[in-house]
Amino acid sequence: MWLIPPGRRVPSGAGCTSSAEMVVLFDGVCNLCSRSVLFIIRRDPAARFRFSSLQSAYGARQLAQFGINSLSSASVVLIRDHRAFQKSDAVLEIVRHLHGAWPFMYVFKVVPRFIRDGMYDWVAAKRYRWLGKKTECWVPAPELLSRFINS
Repeated sequence: MWLIPPGRRVPSGAGCTSSAEMVVLFDGVCNLCSRSVLFIIRRDPAARFRFSSLQSAYGARQLAQFGINSLSSASVVLIRDHRAFQKSDAVLEIVRHLHGAWPFMYVFKVVPRFIRDGMYDWVAAKRYRWLGKKTECWVPAPELLSRFINS
């Protein structure tokens, strides 16, 4: 069930990211999510993506700005061009901008969202069981701190 229409826009200057930024909000206690952030960083040599945990003050403000319920939000949200993408839409929009062959995965956009999101929800429901979770949010290495939004 979608809490907001995928890619919902908010007015420019409404406190969200600039149109040039792509911000990935992720579950900071989820090991799969933290590994996914590192996966993105390694395939983003131009450093187009920035990151923030869903649990941070910035993440909470962004979720509120887009009307996303923080208790039932997806484990990944992409904010780009004043729009928020969730679940499989977020994943496909992210891979679309990665280096290498990853953008070819965008072809899965033709698969109906209810099927893509069903697969996403299945993985999300098992992510803690498969890779565990931390008791505190993940802290990136010092050399990666500039890619993260702190506030």
